[in-house]
Amino acid sequence: MAEAYAFRPVTAADLPMLERWLNAPHVRRWWGEPADEVAGIAADFDEPGMESFVVLHDGVPFAYLQAYRIASDDLSFGERPERTVGIDQFIGPADMVGIGHGPAMIEAFVQKVFAKDIERVVLDPHPDNAHAIRAYEKAGFHAFDQRMTEDGPALMMARDRC
Repeated sequence: MAEAYAFRPVTAADLPMLERWLNAPHVRRWWGEPADEVAGIAADFDEPGMESFVVLHDGVPFAYLQAYRIASDDLSFGERPERTVGIDQFIGPADMVGIGHGPAMIEAFVQKVFAKDIERVVLDPHPDNAHAIRAYEKAGFHAFDQRMTEDGPALMMARDRC
C-alpha cells in the first residue's frame, strides 16, 4: 500500500503551481509576496542546508514543505539539540484545508526526519495563526517561547524525538 503522504523535491516545473498556491488568500495572509517567495524557493535549489518538497496526498500535489538545518550558532530557537531542523509549510488548495491534512502531513514528515537521527523539529508560526498552531499541536508540537523575528512576531514551537 502506498503511503498517504509523499514528499518529492521541488523542481523548476513546480514553481508556477507554488506561485498559484501562494496567491491563495489563506496562504498569502501568512506568507510574503508570491513572486518573491517563489524566487526564494528557486534560489534554495542549490542551498545544501535547505530542502524543499511538494507534498502529495495519494499521489496528488497539495502542499509545500521546506526543511532547513539550523546552524550551530543560530540561537533563534534557543538552546536545542545539535541535530535540529526547522520546517515551514502550507497547504495550497483551499478545499484541502481544515480536514486534517496539516497535522497528518507534518506527522508523516517528522517521522521521516526522526528516522534519520534528527532530535528536534522546530517551527515558528505567527501567534495570530490559530489554525496553524492548532494543527501543529495536533502533530505533537508544543510552544516554548514567543519572539520577534525578522518576519515579525513568532510563536516558537518544538517537537522532540522520543
